Amino acid sequence: MKILKLSFALLLCAIISSCSNDDSGEDLTGQTGELIIKFDNGVGDQDFIFGTTYTKSNNESYQLETLKYLISNITLTDSEGNVYTYPYNDNIFIISEANANNAGEIYVTLNDVDAADYTEISFGIGIDQDRFALGADGQGDFLTTAEEEGMLWSWATGYRFTRLDGTYSSDIATDEALNIHMGSVGTAIDNYREVTLTLPNTVLVREDSSPQIHIVADIALLFDGNTSVSFDEGYSQVHVDETTTGVIANNAMEMFSVHHIHND
Repeated sequence: MKILKLSFALLLCAIISSCSNDDSGEDLTGQTGELIIKFDNGVGDQDFIFGTTYTKSNNESYQLETLKYLISNITLTDSEGNVYTYPYNDNIFIISEANANNAGEIYVTLNDVDAADYTEISFGIGIDQDRFALGADGQGDFLTTAEEEGMLWSWATGYRFTRLDGTYSSDIATDEALNIHMGSVGTAIDNYREVTLTLPNTVLVREDSSPQIHIVADIALLFDGNTSVSFDEGYSQVHVDETTTGVIANNAMEMFSVHHIHND
């Protein structure tokens, strides 16, 4: 009987020890922390700089004076498969190159994120139809912000998801206007897209740290992504056409990648 009791005690200790090891001895219940997402625009392996001339795959060249896009619906998936969604009303951001720091980075700071070990990040490019369906009054302060940033045509038409303004040159054109104002068109054309990126190492959100996810956006892939486009053939002015806006929206899904993680 003593041997049986001893065996049971050892088994119980083993189970408790195993559970403790799985949990790493760290109780994150109720903890929240800050997470910083850094968007860094580039063109291929070059940093993006306003006024710099870049060349496409078909030898058309371009330079930009405006570069902005909308990011929304950020979610994080942890190592256990649980999904954290940032609060809806605050979960929309304008990534504007004009607001970049000296290193060319645009910061998005997420506050009070549930503490966890995150392995994946997802976000939308633009505005989903559910948010648009809330109407102008349902957009909160963001509607005014979007108007001020030139990211809204009109409420009936909707938001600009991506805005690039500049000029382009080719074999048959020199310094012609280039304007990519891609978005959904009300409910008639839905160009909202979502991106999921696996993190190269785990992001540790804790109450006493501010980890950073460094995301690179390769602007060249808007024009030379899944579909390569020609400015001379209709892609120098992309506004509300269903075909051209859809091509740019699909290309935009490919331009994001995670460069590295900082766990501070």
